[in-house]
Amino acid sequence: MVRGESRPVATTDAIITFARVKVKPVAASTMADSRKLHFAGQPSYWKVDNLMSNLLTTSDEILASARSLIMTGGYNGFSYADIAAVVGIRKASIHHHFPSKTDLVRTLVVRYRQDAEAGIAGLEQRVRDPLALLQSYAGHWAQCIEDASRPFCVCALLASELPALPPEVAAEVKAFFRFASTWLTSVMERGLKDGSLKLSSEPRVEAEAFMASVHGAMLSARAYGTPEIFATILAPTLQRLTPTAAR
Repeated sequence: MVRGESRPVATTDAIITFARVKVKPVAASTMADSRKLHFAGQPSYWKVDNLMSNLLTTSDEILASARSLIMTGGYNGFSYADIAAVVGIRKASIHHHFPSKTDLVRTLVVRYRQDAEAGIAGLEQRVRDPLALLQSYAGHWAQCIEDASRPFCVCALLASELPALPPEVAAEVKAFFRFASTWLTSVMERGLKDGSLKLSSEPRVEAEAFMASVHGAMLSARAYGTPEIFATILAPTLQRLTPTAAR
């Protein structure tokens, strides 16, 4: 199959697309009482579409398979032979699109960041309140973990292997974290300025702490095999950031 050719998908894997759905968070008091993250309408600013009915290029299928395999076993937990078996192509075909595993995973991480950037941009257009932005971000991951569409951030998983990653891949993983940190810092700064967030530390510190809480909650949900743990852990974090008058 030549580069860029489309063909029907014969796998249940998925890729990320973005849902243009406005998210309306419920009152913080309700969330604090239930210790869960509840949102009116869809809680995600991006969603995962089933590919069974879509057409994808071979490279898309390879990337989707690699993402799934990384989520299961990490960077060193798969080979081109594994991808070939899932996608139904020869290893030589994979090398045609991605000459090396480093090329493949680097491309995957770059696209992952680009998808996240597009999703955040869309969210920012629909949600202005800083607290609502944080709630929506947390709600997105709560939903992804609950329905197992994206049970863990692939960049967070790769970050745990950073010393063993090829430099090209490690650089892109760091770029994703810089993007997430920069965005969360801007949300914290806006919340501090308009009084919609109660900060105990500088905005950048609060941003890093919030990101660490999200990733830590993902890890706990994965370790215990209980999706609800993610929301339970994040609820107090969001409550701490909520001004007393808004609770």
